[in-house]
Amino acid sequence: MSRRALTPALLTAALLLTGCGAEERPAAAAPSTAPSSATTSSAGGSASPTGGDTGGDTGGDTGTAAPSPPADTRPDTAEASADASVTVRDVRTGRHDGFDRVVFEAGGTGTPGWDVRYVDVASSQGSGEEVDVAGEAVLQVTITGAGYPYDTGVEEYAGPDPLPGQGTATVTEVVFDATFEGTTVAFVGTRSQAPFRVYGLEDPTRVVVEVADAG
Repeated sequence: MSRRALTPALLTAALLLTGCGAEERPAAAAPSTAPSSATTSSAGGSASPTGGDTGGDTGGDTGTAAPSPPADTRPDTAEASADASVTVRDVRTGRHDGFDRVVFEAGGTGTPGWDVRYVDVASSQGSGEEVDVAGEAVLQVTITGAGYPYDTGVEEYAGPDPLPGQGTATVTEVVFDATFEGTTVAFVGTRSQAPFRVYGLEDPTRVVVEVADAG
């Protein structure tokens, strides 16, 4: 047989082998495109959402990041960051569906902490003198990681003091006390020891206290 006669047969065999090899090769897996999810924590002793607080107070705070309604009257605490040095520059109140809000806006560095609890008597830190606060109960707000204005470069809140509730149902007023040895204290007067919650927000830095409607 001649070389020309063998060529078609060899080509046919080669094509059959190539086809078998292609069928046996597994298809490449498609890359995963599922996005990773981000979580946020809410109030009750820990930092919470980083968005704006829900609108309705006099400071123009807007957003949908507020946690669920207040649950109890126990003290609420959170640690400040190691580099915290903030000065409270604004305080505002507002009314929302089912609760009142008090916002402490701060400027400076780091993240403030807090200790918020009901007290029998409002006493000024430093002097220990009793502070007159309107209402049947007093919620003491202690913001930690605080710095003096000459350290932070932020002008401290200067009033009105006391600050009346703006259309609020449970909060009567807010009395700003003072900054002393790394803490800033204010007192929130309420009509009763109603449940409350506390959480932090960023951009700008805020400590938010929300008091449920008195039962």
